[in-house]
Amino acid sequence: MNAHRRWVAACRRIVTGGLITACLLAIGGCSHVKGGGSAISGGGGGGAAANTLAVSVNLGPAGNDLNILLASVTVCVKGTANCQTIPNVLVDTGSAGLRLFGSQVSLSLTSFTDTSGNPVGECVPFADTSFVWGSVNVADVTLAGEKASATPIQIISPSGFPPVPAGCSTGGPQITTPAALGANGILGVGLFVQDCGNVCATAPPPTNAYFSCIGNICNPLTVALVNQVQNPVSLFATDNNGVQISLPSVPSTGSATVSGSLIFGIGTQTNNGLGTAKVYTTTPAGDFTATYNTTAYPQSFVDSGSNAFFFLDPGTTGLALCAAPNAAFYCPAGSAMFNVTTTGGNGTSSTVSFSISSLVALKTANPTFAAFSNVGGPFAGAFDFGLPFFYGRPVFTAISGKSAGGSTGPFWAY
Repeated sequence: MNAHRRWVAACRRIVTGGLITACLLAIGGCSHVKGGGSAISGGGGGGAAANTLAVSVNLGPAGNDLNILLASVTVCVKGTANCQTIPNVLVDTGSAGLRLFGSQVSLSLTSFTDTSGNPVGECVPFADTSFVWGSVNVADVTLAGEKASATPIQIISPSGFPPVPAGCSTGGPQITTPAALGANGILGVGLFVQDCGNVCATAPPPTNAYFSCIGNICNPLTVALVNQVQNPVSLFATDNNGVQISLPSVPSTGSATVSGSLIFGIGTQTNNGLGTAKVYTTTPAGDFTATYNTTAYPQSFVDSGSNAFFFLDPGTTGLALCAAPNAAFYCPAGSAMFNVTTTGGNGTSSTVSFSISSLVALKTANPTFAAFSNVGGPFAGAFDFGLPFFYGRPVFTAISGKSAGGSTGPFWAY
């Protein structure tokens, strides 16, 4: 089983690690996680508002996902009504940009090219040494009633694209299929406008990010901010300053599925105000501080693309790891409670309490369940508050540089 994945390309959180995607779960013959079943009550399922996109946690396209938040995304050939809706796309507040597997896209989308007319590719490596490679294309992206026109996106492993350049691979496997990821793509609606930022717009370019391809040879390329893969929310005409994820609570024994809402905009409509949520500003890298047992961990973060609470190590937590092949998760003998103080750069502070139970015991008791609020795994030196953190509380993600609810992003609010 793979550990949670964190982006390590040379850019912002995608470089320092903003996305931890589906962990591969090997219980009962399953290779990873996502799925179906009946929705539990209490969710904000879908809604009729133009700024509300239905999301769900289920067993996913391969029938074996765990805590993976999925939505449908519509892409169109730029400036036309030639469109396609892609289901089962991972909703990720830990990255920026839309990435779809080429096998799932039947449209002929406009290719993004460099100044010489050569196609541009992008590499996205993960901390577990796996990576994705594909083309940069331009499409109109529609999410609920919101539209992002002429948006740079990534198509992963498109047919006929040049092979992976040497600088892209970090020694691990290339992810080329939805089955390997556990989703048909990634919808990055995180803290930043672009997926890389200034580091990719400045010479010399990183050796593992954007590439100009001539024939089968691809070389690192600097890419202007506006041409980098973009957070589509930032390109909406309105409701473009961030998102809210609203999901119901999940009982300690888990749930077959969860239904909820991805709501666009913060403080722009009657359904997306901050209310009583507290604002926690982040560092330029998208981190804040989590304090546990008087020790501060300043590189902690909130990320819907992570499928568990990933934090610290067995020696610090006192939690046993699961046996192989599930050693990326904790498997304590009973239920363990943790109280962690989260502090934003603005000084806002509060205590987050959560419990951790044995992943193996939970899945053995309810093998068809996709949602669990009390699963975790090791992540040395930091806290990654993954999707279980989102159950039962609205969580806001405000985009860097944009005014939202009286504050300026980047920040989380909950």
